[in-house]
Amino acid sequence: MINSDRLVTNFCEMVQIDSPSGEEDDMAMYLENKLIALGFQVVRDSYGNLIANNGAGNDPILLSAHMDTVEPGRGITPTIDEDRIISDGSTILGGDCKAGIAAIMEGIESVKEDDEKIRPIEVAFTKEEEIGLVGARNLDFSLITSKLAIVFDGEGPVNRITSSSPTYIGFSIEITGKSAHAGVEPEKGISAIKIAADLIAKLPQGRIDDNTTANIGTIEGGSGRNTVPETASIIGEFRSTNLENLDSISMQIDSAITEVGKVYPNATLQHHLHTEFETYTLTDDDPATLLAKKKMKDIGLTPV
Repeated sequence: MINSDRLVTNFCEMVQIDSPSGEEDDMAMYLENKLIALGFQVVRDSYGNLIANNGAGNDPILLSAHMDTVEPGRGITPTIDEDRIISDGSTILGGDCKAGIAAIMEGIESVKEDDEKIRPIEVAFTKEEEIGLVGARNLDFSLITSKLAIVFDGEGPVNRITSSSPTYIGFSIEITGKSAHAGVEPEKGISAIKIAADLIAKLPQGRIDDNTTANIGTIEGGSGRNTVPETASIIGEFRSTNLENLDSISMQIDSAITEVGKVYPNATLQHHLHTEFETYTLTDDDPATLLAKKKMKDIGLTPV
């Protein structure tokens, strides 16, 4: 039987363990100790992801979530406010994704407590999800035997199944112009910020269509208000489940850089695109989808 008081207590314990991306060691140690006490065999792969299994036999199911949180996520103080758990407002709460971890751990603990006969379980708690699924991309799959996995990480009600995700492409553009004194001889300079502004105006942004988005996330440049800025950088992303749209945006970026570069022939514009993760779409008859839907219906939920 699920113990809701224990679930809340464990969640509140977890969110008080600082684990911003790249600093998950304390969280990993907490979970390792918990899993060992529950009879699991626990290892960490070379990247620091935590992998465990209960040694119960063949055809296990993998339950997964990530250990890191975004900033500001240090010194979190959770408070129970009636049926909600909140932070004090100066930090995040850390429900992403410690609510998922807490759900997995409570499920494991409750079935062990009830001495139920269950399918073998593997667990993977990964690092650095928030900065681009880095831990998952470096996960040592030779340590995992499961062919079916469910990831406990998503917004919305618990009956929502995320069955599709876009390809995510990050990009950076580095611009080098020429510095000069802005008040004495600005005509001798080439403003990297002006080039960046011209370039940004030509780049796709916002919602492109139902399956595609693009965004400029940060711009940086310059060294002082009295200096024509020599350098500037643009960092952005675009996402889509449609591969043709991804190619189209890549071409638009290339075209914009070429066009702006012709206007500023004495400046240098360099760019780099990198794929963080690839698109997937699960069908209604996908084994993991079928299993999740069945279990939701068993407890009176309508899967969405």
